[in-house]
Order: sequence, then structure tokens, then C-alpha cells
Amino acid sequence: MSVDVSTNDDLQTRLREALAALADRDALIAQRDAQITEMAAVGAYRAARIKVLEAQMAAMNRALYGRRSEQLDPAQRQLFEESLEEDIVAIQTELETLKESPSAQRRQPKRLPLPEHLPREEVRHEPASCTCTQCGNALTPMGEDVTEQLDCKPAEFFVRRHVYPKYACRACETVTAAPSQASVIERGRPAPGLLAHVLVGKYADHLPLYRQQQIYQRSGVELARSTLADWTGAAGVALMPLVSAMKADLLQRPVIHADETPVALLDPGAGKTARAYLFAYCATDGPPITIFDFCTSRSGEHAKNFLGAFRGHLVVDDYAGYKALFAENITEVGCWAHIRRLFFELHAAKASAHAEPALRQIAELYRIEAEIKGLDPPERLARRQRDAQPVLDAFEQWIDNLLSAASPNSGLAKALAHTRKRWPALVRYVDDASLPIDNNPVERSIRPIAVGRKNWLFAGSKAAGERAAAIMSLIATARQNGHEPYAYLKDVLTRLPTHPDRRIAELLPHRWG
Repeated sequence: MSVDVSTNDDLQTRLREALAALADRDALIAQRDAQITEMAAVGAYRAARIKVLEAQMAAMNRALYGRRSEQLDPAQRQLFEESLEEDIVAIQTELETLKESPSAQRRQPKRLPLPEHLPREEVRHEPASCTCTQCGNALTPMGEDVTEQLDCKPAEFFVRRHVYPKYACRACETVTAAPSQASVIERGRPAPGLLAHVLVGKYADHLPLYRQQQIYQRSGVELARSTLADWTGAAGVALMPLVSAMKADLLQRPVIHADETPVALLDPGAGKTARAYLFAYCATDGPPITIFDFCTSRSGEHAKNFLGAFRGHLVVDDYAGYKALFAENITEVGCWAHIRRLFFELHAAKASAHAEPALRQIAELYRIEAEIKGLDPPERLARRQRDAQPVLDAFEQWIDNLLSAASPNSGLAKALAHTRKRWPALVRYVDDASLPIDNNPVERSIRPIAVGRKNWLFAGSKAAGERAAAIMSLIATARQNGHEPYAYLKDVLTRLPTHPDRRIAELLPHRWG
């Protein structure tokens, strides 16, 4: 029996092909198994990482948006919140990356449009050639795509040249020229814009002069720190009359808020710094005004000297320095935010189960105030009498009942006793629609000082402290009235040298514009 050689070869070929196909299939299966194992590991990592990030996100959101500790310094909290917000955005970005499938496109975040008032510098990106790369024919315009990016450049310095042409009359032998422009610093080199920039940098952006000097050096401008100090001092002296006029307006207001905060004062004789104080006075009925008064101590005499013949309502905490004022026809108004802080500290420390009911009753008073904000005075007074008075009556009864049973030396007893002692001043706002529930306006005005005093380090002298207080008063009031401090100070420093004293009110920040 003969065997067909061609048939045998064909079978051998088919067998080899089948074996090769099986080998390819096994290799593919092994490759897919490896990919599945790798994907499972990646998936497990992602799931674990997502859990960690979500836990971190929840903790950060609680820290940022949850109940806040009233013990944290406001300036520290501002820096803390900025850091938290940066971390939250970073975690959100990583979470989005982990939750997306590898092939999915990342969701584009919603962006606010760039401000229309900013100048535009156009950069055109034309093709390398105006002919088609496929056929060589000329290209026809069909529109354009536009992408906008926000950009900036460091501080730009320039020299402002004031040229005064002189003209002669040959007939009468006289010379005519425009009068030279007056300046806050006579024969000085700084223009009003640069002076305003230095003042805002130091007292609004908390940049001490040595840091400003370094910034200017990067722009190729050498300015000695002593020169910057001289400019700051001269500008402060020139601006003092504005603060005096602003103080006269403040003392005409029926309600003034007052508070104080410590600052350091250089004591050359002792070779160290002494503690001085910035007293802050604020009025918000009408265009807001804030004035800082630099004092070498915390004595109540400083407040008495500043307020002078003022006979309105004074909103303060329980600092003893103000007590003498209330015997001179000034009416004390208490601060519920201060009382709330006492009970919050007890609650945060878990020192008393009674702190939370107190906080709930105080929160009800604030809820009522939020509802009646913006109402006409008669309607606001009626709502306070109708809604807030019963809450206050119940709260007073609750305090009296609890105070007799509280341990005398406990934190709760101290908080209750303090609230009871302050009660007449605390409830005064209910009977007068013009009175506020707390002293928060002046506390907000003091808040930037906590940042600034870490950067100024100290006031070099009492006069320097008074000049700094004057400049900060103008900046704070300009901000409260919606003015950009640099624009305000530049305009005032330009106009001040020739502005009539009788029209000084036109330059005050709460009347400017």
C-alpha cells in the first residue's frame, strides 16, 4: 500500500499550524491573565487610595466649613483656610483621575470668564506657509480659534518727566511758564503712584519695607530702605489732617464700636520692645468709618481722650478701661458674639453639657437678626420686641435657674455669671432699632492687624505708630466703602498738596468718589 507523500506533507503542515495557533492562544491567554492581574492590582490600589482621599476630603471640609473654633486667631485661620483650599483642590484632582477609566476624557472644570476691563495683548499664530501642504493651492481664511490666558508682569517702573516750557515776551521782557506741580514730598523723587504703592504694600498687603526693597531690585530699581522709610513717614504726616477730619465725622455718629489689640513698640533704652495698643473705633450707620488710635498703653484714659465730648452709644466688650466712660453720659451696648464665644469654648472643650443649650438660644437671636436685616427701623424694632424679647426672657430665666446650681469655680458658672453681669448692656439692642447685636464690625477691622504686626515687627516710636495708625485708618475706611486702596491713595496724594483745607472732606475715603 503506497502513501501519498503530498497528503502527508499537508497533514504535517496543518498540525504545525494548529500547534502554533495553540501556542499563540496560550500566550495571549497568559498575557490577558497578566493584564487582569495587573488591572486587579491597580483597581485595588485605586479603591484603597480613593477611600483614603475621600476620608481626607471629608476631614478637610469639616475643618473648612464645619463648626469653627473661636480660639483660633483670625489671621492664622485665614492662612489655614488658604492652605486647606489648596489641598482640597489637589485631592479633588487626584480623585477625578482615579475615578475615571483610562480612556475617559477628564471633565473640564467650569472657569469664570477673564475680566473684560483688562487690556488684551494679541499674539497671532499664523501657519508656516499660506499654501496647502497637499496640493500647493493658496489657503482661504475660514475664521479663527481664540484662546485667552491670564498673564501678568512684575511691577513696572517708569520715569515721569515734568517739562515746563518757558516763553519770553520781547516787548515787555517777561518770561511765562506754568507753575511747577506741588508734591507731598517737596523736591522728592517719588510720584504719587509710587508713594501709594509703598503705603498699600506695607499697610494693606503686609509687606515690610525690606521686602518691598527686594521686589523693586528684581525690577532693576535700587531704593534704599531708609529712603522708603522717609517716604512713608512724610506721606503719613501729610495724611494726618484727613484722619482728624474723619474723626470729627465719626464722633457725630450715634453709635460707635470700640476694641483694642496689642502691637509692639520699640523701647531703645531697654534694648527691647514694649507693648503698645491700637484702639479701633468704627461706625457703620451711614458710610462706614474706621479709625485706629495708637496708644502706649491700654489705659481707659486713651479711649476717654479720643471720644472727648461723644455722648452716644458705645459697643464694647467687658474691658474695664471703658467703664469710666459710662458714668459720663455714654451708653454701653454689649456684644453677644463675646458671650457666644464663652459658651463655645466650654462646648468645644466638652466642659459642660449646658453649653450647647446656651449656644442654641444665642443662635436663635442671630437668626432673628438675619431675618430683619434691611427692614426699616420701626419694623425692625417691632420684630425685635415680638420675636427676640421672648427668647431673651427665657434665656435670662434659664441662666438664673442654672447659676444657683452650678459649681462656683466651674467654667460654666463663670460664663453664666459674666453673662448675667453684662445683661443690661446685652439686651439694650432690643429697645433701639439703631443698635447692633454685637461688636463684630470693629473686630473685622482689627483682624488685618494680626497679620500686619507679624510683618512690621514693631513701631519704631510713638510718632511712627501714630502715622501708621493714620494710614491704616484711611485704607480700612476706603475698603469698607468699596474703594480700591491704591486708587484712593494715589488720587489723594496727587490732589492733597494744592487742595484747600476748607474742602478737606472731599478727600475723605467715606466721601471720596
